[in-house]
Amino acid sequence: MRQATITRTTAETAITVRLTLDGTGRYRNATGVGFFDHMLDQLARHALFDLEVEAKGDLHIDDHHTVEDVGIALGQALTKALGDKRGIRRYGHFALAMDDAQVVTALDLSARPYLVWNVPFPTAKIGSFDTELVREFFQALATHGGITLHVDRPHGLNSHHIAEAAFKSVARALRMAVEPDARLGDALPSTKGAL
Repeated sequence: MRQATITRTTAETAITVRLTLDGTGRYRNATGVGFFDHMLDQLARHALFDLEVEAKGDLHIDDHHTVEDVGIALGQALTKALGDKRGIRRYGHFALAMDDAQVVTALDLSARPYLVWNVPFPTAKIGSFDTELVREFFQALATHGGITLHVDRPHGLNSHHIAEAAFKSVARALRMAVEPDARLGDALPSTKGAL
């Protein structure tokens, strides 16, 4: 089983992430940030990862540290669960439509973290959730997951739809990238000999 558990404790947050790549999309996410939990649920369901996130953060300050640190821990769990990446597809892409919003993701599990983020939001908040934290989460995930991640929003009027489309689009691209490639067998998807 390609799975990992990461526990990360700082002065700002205490987080445990349990991740199974070859799951069925089951989730149990409790970060104390309702909208973020909803987005993590979408990530698990659409990537077909089994995901449990337990987070206690300094929410009396704001949601920033909790959201960012969950991204860090999830990226670390992804890296650990993938191991040496033998036999995976490595690349993933998905254009996802959700009502008025379309978000397009292309990614490479290259171990070379890089984020290209072209996802403007029309509002600064979704309820009490700061929309700028969506980018912060994906920056942390890309950095600690070793992902080259490009996310673009060609269309979108509603901030909730845009955020949800982003999480679902990245999830679907991750699902593609981590899947075993039957033609590749146990080989590495690289000419370098390592990823």
